[in-house]
Amino acid sequence: MPISTLHRLADLDAAAWDALVPGAQPFLRHAFLGALEDSGSVGAGSGWKPAHQLWLDAQGQPAAALPAYVKSHSYGEYVFDHAWADACRRAGIAYYPKLLGAIPFSPVSGPRLLGEPAAAARLLDELSASLARQGLSGLHINFTDEPADALLRGREGWLERLGCQYHWRNRGYRDFQDFLEALSSRKRKQIRKEREQVAGQGIDFDWREGHQLSEAEWDFVYLCYANTYHIRGQAPYLTREFFSLLAERMPAAIRLVLARQGGRAVAMAFSLLGGDSLYGRYWGCLAEFDRLHFETCFYQGMDYAIGQGLQRFDAGAQGEHKLIRGFEPVLTRSWHYLCHPGLRAAVADFLEQERVGVQDYAEGARGLLPYRQG
Repeated sequence: MPISTLHRLADLDAAAWDALVPGAQPFLRHAFLGALEDSGSVGAGSGWKPAHQLWLDAQGQPAAALPAYVKSHSYGEYVFDHAWADACRRAGIAYYPKLLGAIPFSPVSGPRLLGEPAAAARLLDELSASLARQGLSGLHINFTDEPADALLRGREGWLERLGCQYHWRNRGYRDFQDFLEALSSRKRKQIRKEREQVAGQGIDFDWREGHQLSEAEWDFVYLCYANTYHIRGQAPYLTREFFSLLAERMPAAIRLVLARQGGRAVAMAFSLLGGDSLYGRYWGCLAEFDRLHFETCFYQGMDYAIGQGLQRFDAGAQGEHKLIRGFEPVLTRSWHYLCHPGLRAAVADFLEQERVGVQDYAEGARGLLPYRQG
């Protein structure tokens, strides 16, 4: 069988992996996934065991790949299957370990089945047929793009699940004021007021690229990031070393905005740049400031995207409060292959009902957008 499981991305030449990756997706690059592994953010003790699946050609070179992890829990995925796992526990069915095709801790839609489509299709079929022999309950592939959806749709045993996120689109705005002019009067005034409240607290903003940050500044970034978890009584997913490794390996993709008050950094938002899109990933602050979250995580990113001519700003997975600030509902997809026939039938019935609800929600959410009509 020409499938190889790669437990350590560093064992594969970066150029060989990146040759399979579409250029606009920073989260799939060897530098990003390798930094997660080499920093200890995934691997031993994390519940994310790297198990990247490669389809090898006749010369033993990778022709297709699926970034994948053997999971012993469902945290950090943002496609929530905890109820499925709980139902299995009550029924005496083993749900873990499972195999997950995803980018850890990153609910960003994009390519998942990398390389030649025909080879990727063979990889899928051989892999799903071997899951039970490997002691895995199933294979889940999260936040897919249209080519992956086309390969998976209608494939025997695969179940489609819909989700909803909120993305902002740049419709050729000249500046932030031009964007505001596209909104209804009431929403326009609300956003102006929020931005004025932040400015009135003496807070200004400083945008940086990865190579422009010192280790001391990365210490601050991590402190802010980790604080967002600590205040909820949780441990952060990422280690401090991850940020230094990423800054070393792909600094040109990093965009960081620092919020300062009286010259002292008080908050930050970390993003990655890929193609025509800005991806907001992590945020944190060390004290409470009125409306600072909206300014740092939303308006600064929108302003930056307009200034750089970017077409899209993905500011994170959740938050209906994004709607009234111009972020539009976008359907996302995940795919699930479950080995147990009873579980598969029950989940299929659930997803059929859930799909209607998600579609209805997304359609209704469009009615909350702040844009002027006509």
